[in-house]
Amino acid sequence: MSQKSDPRRPALIAFVVLLVALLAVIVTTTPWETLPEPPGGRVPVDATRDYAPADIALEDRYHRWLWPAVLGGTFVTLLVTVVLGLTAIGTRIARAVARPFGGGAVATLVLGTLAAVAIPFVAALPLSIWRENIQRDYGLIVRGWGDYALDTAKSYGLLAAMTLIGLSVLYVLMRRFPRRWWAPGAAGGAVLVVASSFVYPLVVEPAFHDFSSLPAGDLRSSVLAMAAQDGVEVDDVLVADESKRSTRLNAYVSGIGSSRRVVLYDTTVDKLPPAEIRQIVAHEFGHVKDNDVLDGTLVGALGAATGVCALYLAVSSPWLRRRAGVDDPADPASLALVLAVVAVVVAVSTPVGLAVSRKVEARADVHALNLTRDPATLIAMQRRLSAANLGDVDPPWIVTFLRSTHPTGPTRIANARTWARLHGVPEPPDQADVPIPRR
Repeated sequence: MSQKSDPRRPALIAFVVLLVALLAVIVTTTPWETLPEPPGGRVPVDATRDYAPADIALEDRYHRWLWPAVLGGTFVTLLVTVVLGLTAIGTRIARAVARPFGGGAVATLVLGTLAAVAIPFVAALPLSIWRENIQRDYGLIVRGWGDYALDTAKSYGLLAAMTLIGLSVLYVLMRRFPRRWWAPGAAGGAVLVVASSFVYPLVVEPAFHDFSSLPAGDLRSSVLAMAAQDGVEVDDVLVADESKRSTRLNAYVSGIGSSRRVVLYDTTVDKLPPAEIRQIVAHEFGHVKDNDVLDGTLVGALGAATGVCALYLAVSSPWLRRRAGVDDPADPASLALVLAVVAVVVAVSTPVGLAVSRKVEARADVHALNLTRDPATLIAMQRRLSAANLGDVDPPWIVTFLRSTHPTGPTRIANARTWARLHGVPEPPDQADVPIPRR
């Protein structure tokens, strides 16, 4: 076959172009430097300045047990998915589960997907239970095992449903456009990411939490006044009922357009003083003001399009098809191979996304400081969050590389002191000898 007629060549060109565009967007839009160098230099990160030795020792013991469970679960899920896809095992399972129902394409797709999602999910379940038990022992989890089982079942159901939807579209395109399915697939993947970002807070989040408006009162009034001061359009601030599951303190922004929402955990509202809650909300306003969810969605859409092109190149490889025991990629029995390739693409791209996320979170901290001009309260809030969530103040590099979406508490505190130096605000003193208030 001549190079001109090779159907893989256009997909390869598209992959390279999309990958270059994706990297260019990431490099040019990520706030790699959130604070300039102040007179006297940046404040160095030092957990011992603000955390007592006993607090550091407690979180260190906790994470010595937790991180093996967390990283082990990630590794087992990836390993099982890859073994299923890059051997004939996954193909045989997809055909076997469909055989009692006639073995047709639809049965293979539906039942094969349920099996392909369930097997790595179940394989990692012991580590998930271990993780749950560790968090329970340290007082971070309060839900019963029945609620854990229900949440786990919901997680599997949502994952299986979303996987089945994506694979159904993919195989329709494979059959309709056997040599060029990567082109509509890339466009469809991008659209699906955007749609998911809009739908997620309306469909997925309510499956795990009930939401209510932040109650009327001084806190709500001050939060809405701060939004007006910041020029952020916020129709409402929602409270999620996290207390039925855990003692963690958190807040977040999700959704785009009319589905955008600022959410506080009820544990945050109940346990933090108003000034610290306002500091958290100011951070979330930073995400809104800088369109972080929208930008992340658009980067994700571009990444999905790039990933579909990579998927086409992989599943059209005769060597990979032979390993998976697949003759025709459009045969739904190839779904384990497809999921394995997707898992590898996600595993490779995740550290990049996490590095970007940490910079975006640091920029939101700076936004909060610019809005409140109160580094002391930000430091107090970070100390309390670290204590309540048992945050790792000095995680191993592999944890940061594979799991950390936010800078560590000491890093955020050092940035707050650096901000104070830059803006002529008194630099908050060390807090290690000050007990962390617990409410």
